[in-house]
Amino acid sequence: MWYLAGLVLLVVVFTISFPALRRLRVIVRLVRTPPVLPYPIPVEGVQQRQLIHSWGAARSGNRRHQGIDIFAPCGTPILSATQGLVFTVGTNSLGGQIVRVLGPGGYWHYYAHLSRYGDVQEGQLVAAGTVLGYVGDTGNAKGTPCHLHYGVYTWGNQAVDPYPLLSDSAHGRGVPPPAR
Repeated sequence: MWYLAGLVLLVVVFTISFPALRRLRVIVRLVRTPPVLPYPIPVEGVQQRQLIHSWGAARSGNRRHQGIDIFAPCGTPILSATQGLVFTVGTNSLGGQIVRVLGPGGYWHYYAHLSRYGDVQEGQLVAAGTVLGYVGDTGNAKGTPCHLHYGVYTWGNQAVDPYPLLSDSAHGRGVPPPAR
């Protein structure tokens, strides 16, 4: 019986610590819904021809780059590449100010080096195109040209190269193309 009480306590602690977990039905629906590809480029005004494919490039600490750096002037709006559930609005040592969104297919969308956050909070549902924050140089990018580090991860936290998933085409705005 004590293990059941411990399990209940664990669920309560996680729910308090991670407000997004209160939306379990939404999480299940998102994981079961296939992603709509391609994703729009998540920085306002940036075109596909401006992107640099830097996946796997060497980084400090014997790491490899697991995302794409999208350069834009500081303060440029960062837009959600997909509908989803905001799981994290916070900071970490590498990304600085970050936002993490769970999208369709169970893919995590990681937005890092924000100069400031948009009007979003943990547990909030967002549509594709919602302003999550603004381009900056926080975390380990301090002093470098302003950019968004955008990463995509599977439900099991396996990094996926986002470069081939991005498009500035009209149908890459997080919604299916119109039926013909």
